[in-house]
Amino acid sequence: MKVRVRFAPSPTGNVHIGNIRAAIFNWLFARHEGGSFLLRIEDTDAERSTDEAKRTLLDAMEWLGLNGDEPIVYQSAQTAAHLAAAEDLVRRGQAYRRTSPDGTGAAVVFRMPAEGPDPAFIRSCGSKSAPVCPTEPFTVDGTGVRYSQVNRKGVAVPVEGCLAGYRNLRVLDASGACQFELAPLLDRILRKGESFTVEGAATINYEQREVVLPDLVKGKLTKPLEDMKDLVIVRSNGAPVFHLANVCDDIAQGITHIIRGDDHVENTYRHLFLFHALGHTPPGYAHLPMIVNAQGKPYSKRDGDAYVGDFKTKGFLPQALFNYLSLLGWSPGEDREKMTRDEAVRDFTLDRVKSGPAQMDLKKLTHLNWQYIADMPIDIFEQAVRGALGGMAWMQGVPPESFRAVCALMQSRCNTLQDPEGWQYFFADDYPREEKEAAKLLGREGMTAALERVALKLAPVEWTEAAIEAMIRDVERESGIPEGKLNQPVRVAVTGVTRGAGLYETMILVGRDRCRDRIVRAVRP
Repeated sequence: MKVRVRFAPSPTGNVHIGNIRAAIFNWLFARHEGGSFLLRIEDTDAERSTDEAKRTLLDAMEWLGLNGDEPIVYQSAQTAAHLAAAEDLVRRGQAYRRTSPDGTGAAVVFRMPAEGPDPAFIRSCGSKSAPVCPTEPFTVDGTGVRYSQVNRKGVAVPVEGCLAGYRNLRVLDASGACQFELAPLLDRILRKGESFTVEGAATINYEQREVVLPDLVKGKLTKPLEDMKDLVIVRSNGAPVFHLANVCDDIAQGITHIIRGDDHVENTYRHLFLFHALGHTPPGYAHLPMIVNAQGKPYSKRDGDAYVGDFKTKGFLPQALFNYLSLLGWSPGEDREKMTRDEAVRDFTLDRVKSGPAQMDLKKLTHLNWQYIADMPIDIFEQAVRGALGGMAWMQGVPPESFRAVCALMQSRCNTLQDPEGWQYFFADDYPREEKEAAKLLGREGMTAALERVALKLAPVEWTEAAIEAMIRDVERESGIPEGKLNQPVRVAVTGVTRGAGLYETMILVGRDRCRDRIVRAVRP
């Protein structure tokens, strides 16, 4: 069987890294297995799924190189097929219509199977007894079972479940006498629409069954069937609900594996029944761990950059973000952090996806981005920097050879492509300054005189790194300044910042006259 997976987002604007991480895992799995990766845009929410939101999604996919293998499917174009499936379920008695409270329409509700042989994903857990609040009525009808239980505070709490969850139900009074038995009346309830109410019920007995989900990441997951309710699949306004549309489209596209976030586990329990009712074996499911912050809570915009567009704007490379997100919840082994796309495809398997939450670490991502930038050929790096700077005014008239020289010097010190915005001091005299730090460094005792000596000696000094360093050491000795303590004041006078490339290399590129003039201005404002 050829693997077919899909990424099926609902475009609402920004693309969260959790969603795009799911896309990456689907893409890697398809490529590793020699299968197909499909994109389906679930755009049935017309108000939120705007053309702009769709473009944002497609731009993110293209930027990260997540190419699909077939034309994009738009869910809104499949509505007729969804409604036809719903009508077929109603015709076969596996769904029913429920009139809306205001009487203006009727929803279509999928009925969890209350009779017939169980699907393979249902197993019996034996008989179960549960207490019932005797002062509240116990009701049974075609839409399910409703009763109340008393909590620890003595308050009656309503309970509701589908008929399927209460197979062989028996309702007993306080003396243990049976007041109601479901099995003999099930046909009347399902076929004739009869309902029953029991007063004074004290205990219920039934066969407990559970849904079994063999998850390819989290292992075997289960859910008691009595905790589930019948499922609305078409709203009273005639619009198909996500559950029906999602399953119908997966069937139509021949999806073999569904890889998505673990916030969909509860949906998956329901979808198993829909696949079965529509005559199809459910695909394999793999639910990915949640991305969390340092406190273990879901990672959001409050914690920092959370959208693909944020990282693109702030100068992260697509290959670095792809690399980082592919390892966020998956381990290829051997503590590898930097991997090519081909290596990730070769090694990706679902059995190495972690089942626990994955913590987002912006420092690690930034370090990885630095590695990718440092490895770029200088031509590619220079082109990327020019593109990121977007033709800033201070770049106008900069000689190409000077710009390349600065790129060569600064490349290994560049964490993101946003960093070059701070290179203005190499080319123009109007540049941002760290005023507080500058005042602190330049205000030290004897510093004005020392810097004046440096400015004076810049004119005759040989314009090499070694000669500049030797001259500054001489000025330190003459001024009684400890060795190396003059470098930072010179740097902040020349560049306006306290960090950067090597001081002497920087001064060479800034130029002799500019260095001298800036030092003079720094001590004689």
